[in-house]
Amino acid sequence: MSRGYFAIGIENGKTRSNIGTLWRSAGIFGASFIFTTGRRYQKQCSDTLKTPRHVPLHHYSDFDDLFEHLPHSCQLVGVELVENPVMLPDFKHPKRAVYLLGAEDHGLSASALDRCHSIIQIPTAKEYSLNVAVAGSVIMYDRFAREL
Repeated sequence: MSRGYFAIGIENGKTRSNIGTLWRSAGIFGASFIFTTGRRYQKQCSDTLKTPRHVPLHHYSDFDDLFEHLPHSCQLVGVELVENPVMLPDFKHPKRAVYLLGAEDHGLSASALDRCHSIIQIPTAKEYSLNVAVAGSVIMYDRFAREL
């Protein structure tokens, strides 16, 4: 595997089950940490892999707090349905990346979209959005598979 790291998180995530699923996938695909901004969900429950022992979960009060604490020379990659995104098959994953997913009910904030270094989209057969945890899992798998 190549050097570098990545993290993945949800801006203003709504449900703990989506955060839990994303957390478990993050452990499986090698994320350095996961995060949330805002705290709209209740305390996280554990999973059968005991992922919280291996992958830290960071909480940021809002997007500005996250942006202020991005690691040095790390690319912020938004995952969202927007006009003119980079489609995932055409995207070159940065060595150091933080992937930001939008909330289940309203997507990424305008502030987040304005400050992302890249905005990517997962192509689908129909014009529907994927579940946020599923979308995050697809992004992590794509990164993982390209490093094999």
